[in-house]
Order: sequence, then C-alpha cells, then structure tokens
Amino acid sequence: VQLVESGGGLVQPGGSLRLSCAASGTIVRINAMAWYRQAPTKQRELVAIIKNGNRTDYASSVKGRYTATRDNATNASYLDIDNLQPEDTAVYYCRYWEQGVPYWGQGTQVTVSS
Repeated sequence: VQLVESGGGLVQPGGSLRLSCAASGTIVRINAMAWYRQAPTKQRELVAIIKNGNRTDYASSVKGRYTATRDNATNASYLDIDNLQPEDTAVYYCRYWEQGVPYWGQGTQVTVSS
C-alpha cells in the first residue's frame, strides 16, 4: 500500500487548508485511517483517527478546528484544518492500517506564517 499526501503549503494565520491522502496498491480492508503531524524539534503526534464505522477521535489540542473524513469508495482521507495558527506548522502524515498492517505516507509540509 502506498500513501501520498497533498495539499500542504504556506498559509496565513486564520486561513484554512484541506490535506488529502491518496492510497494505491493492493487494498483488501482498511481498518483505520489516521493523521499525524510532526513540528520542528517535536515528536510525531496523532491528531485524528477514523476507525471503522466512521468514528473519529481527535487530539484535544486540535478538537474543533480539525475535521478528518474518509471516502470509502476511493480509500482517500482528508484533513480539513480551520483557523490555522503558527503552532499548526508541521509536516502532516497520513497512516493507514490495512488488514492490521500500518503504512505511512511521506508527509506534506504545512507552514503557517504571515
């Protein structure tokens, strides 16, 4: 399974972004889709996870501004981020579990700056 993120870029504070994660390869069953981010000098952290049944959990630090969704027909996932702040600056990664095996994308950079 290959995952490719897109949609990152330079955004002014208060702006919005939609990140996308496209999946390819042999996919039988995706158990969960997740989004992580890694800010400079910090550890990678989970920001949102979509489990089977479309239950979505968020990190408390992003709740209310981040919305993760999935398209079961295409196995794509999306992360909508509203009211971006400088502290959202990070590389954003998607991670899928396909039949329990985890896969990472290569990441997309989001920079929030005026």
